[in-house]
Amino acid sequence: MFDKAHVSTASSAATPSSDAEATRAIVQDFLAARLAGDTQRLVEIFADEVDWMLAENPGVPWIRPRRTGADCAAQFTELMEHTVPEDARASVDAFLVDGADAVLMGHVSGTVRATGKSFEGPFALRLTVEDGRIVRHHLYENSLSIAEACTPDR
Repeated sequence: MFDKAHVSTASSAATPSSDAEATRAIVQDFLAARLAGDTQRLVEIFADEVDWMLAENPGVPWIRPRRTGADCAAQFTELMEHTVPEDARASVDAFLVDGADAVLMGHVSGTVRATGKSFEGPFALRLTVEDGRIVRHHLYENSLSIAEACTPDR
């Protein structure tokens, strides 16, 4: 869902540390696995337990609480089951790294399979990497647009 052509590699103003370089490499691996739909690799990238945060949205089937690495990786599969894959777009406009933390900012859009309705909006994703695995995944997105796209017309 991430468009490689739009991934920026801007970093913080500080000289990259080995922690920052390792974080950047894991996040790039995460993006590549998402783009390829490689859920097995995502399971390996996520820690056994993850601080997962995404605004609760009961009307959206792929948005729910998650905790384990396997469950976090499964979010990609669930998203693809409920949306039209060929309509999925995500671009990363900024990729900032500071030590173990990375923030990606960009734009996401797609179409919900069940309703045929589209959603779109900006997003920010905060990831934290420890011991080569993602331990924090906090996503901020236009949840109203997504909820509206999941709501059938009456």
